Amino acid sequence: MRRLPPLNALRAFEAAARAESFAHAATELHVTPAAISRMVRLLEDRLGLALFERTPNRLIATHAGRAYQRGLTPLFDALAALTTELTTPTAPHALTVGVGPTFAIRWLIPRLAAFRRTAPDIEIRITTGGVAAPFAEDWTCGITLGDGIWPNLIAEPLFTADLTPVCTPAVATTIHTPADLHPATMLRVAHSPGDWPLWLTAAGLPALKPSGPDFDYYGHALQAALDGLGIAMGIRPYIDDDLRAGRLVAPFPLSVPKGKGWFLVHRPSRATDPGFATFRAWLLTAATQSPTTAPPSPPISKPARRR
Repeated sequence: MRRLPPLNALRAFEAAARAESFAHAATELHVTPAAISRMVRLLEDRLGLALFERTPNRLIATHAGRAYQRGLTPLFDALAALTTELTTPTAPHALTVGVGPTFAIRWLIPRLAAFRRTAPDIEIRITTGGVAAPFAEDWTCGITLGDGIWPNLIAEPLFTADLTPVCTPAVATTIHTPADLHPATMLRVAHSPGDWPLWLTAAGLPALKPSGPDFDYYGHALQAALDGLGIAMGIRPYIDDDLRAGRLVAPFPLSVPKGKGWFLVHRPSRATDPGFATFRAWLLTAATQSPTTAPPSPPISKPARRR
């Protein structure tokens, strides 16, 4: 016979430990903060352990509490997934994938037809919460840019995030060395102001300051480059398809690591989900098949000395 603490007390503790707040846990479970506090206290009495350090301004899990929460969270995730699977046996298997809008438009969506041919019974629902958005509770997985460290989540590498300037073939005929770049034609992305300085420093032009139009997203800057407005700082894999098709070219062979990478991020409990396993296998294969280079470019020249 299993000897388990009350399920409601476990749910209250796990939610409070995950959010580090009785109030947030109360909102999630649709009860009052006092009810959450009472159930956690009953659980601590049952276990004979302190699970939280209670301070006036913050709720901090003890070492035992954090260890307990790390074990409970995947169990509750697995229980929720199993319940959903059992209660919708005839519905198509639906996966919710959280991505940034530019990644969705410029890489993932163009490849979803190929995935559907592979797995027609799996529905992919894309939510564009943005690269910087926290991993949402209702996501099956996320594809995001980062350092590969997400607490309580598994992160699997997909691409390196390399930077290289891109423009139309017509614009490329006007520039032969990095020194030919004009600040006013260098398109910028507001949330990544360090991209151009990083590349220019590697190219030997650290003093050159881009002053071209500023865009909210990489996708906007790349579309402006496609329209001939100037030269955008391209980042993999956003530029892969345009380089392969010749719509954009990389006028210089110099590619600089951004210092981050693209990762498939998911909870450990998803590993046993057949639908997610199918999508994961397809995604990892598609990532290895994505083109990584533009057509051959002439060797980069040293920047001309400015007079």
